[in-house]
Amino acid sequence: MANNHKEIVFGLYNDEEDLIRAVKEAKTAHLDIYDVFTPFPIHGLDPVLGLEESRLHIAGFIYGALGTLTAFLGMTWIFTKDWPNVFGGKPYWSVPAFIPITFELTVLFAAIGMTVTFYIVNGLGPGVVNQHLDDRITDDKFCLAFDKGSVSEDKAVSLLKQTGAVEINHKTL
Repeated sequence: MANNHKEIVFGLYNDEEDLIRAVKEAKTAHLDIYDVFTPFPIHGLDPVLGLEESRLHIAGFIYGALGTLTAFLGMTWIFTKDWPNVFGGKPYWSVPAFIPITFELTVLFAAIGMTVTFYIVNGLGPGVVNQHLDDRITDDKFCLAFDKGSVSEDKAVSLLKQTGAVEINHKTL
């Protein structure tokens, strides 16, 4: 059985500006960053890390279009073939009457589809136990982490000290 454990060296910062400066210096020094953890989203961190824009909005559009198609085709079949009744003098195929339900199913499919896609892509969901480096990261600390397998420990610790990490720790995940 293969050993899938990772040895992580990480530094904790008190301020997001210090973290962004540390990430910039790590990129300048060509150090491979394992991950960055923050208690809240930081504006401008994604471009500094070199992350691409999320494609979740494309999936949302596809799910919404599927919801629109499902509602429109479902109501067309129901009101013209399965249950052709005249309601309030309207014709069997009354597109303006379909709009509220079509809108609701568009939003429902998009919301549920994007939520499920987000959970699958990020490895989240029921029964998943995610390991974390430090409990304070979700409260008030910012974390820059390096994998000892891809960055030498000396370089990582040196960079963390130079950039003002208030605490440097090691952990096996």
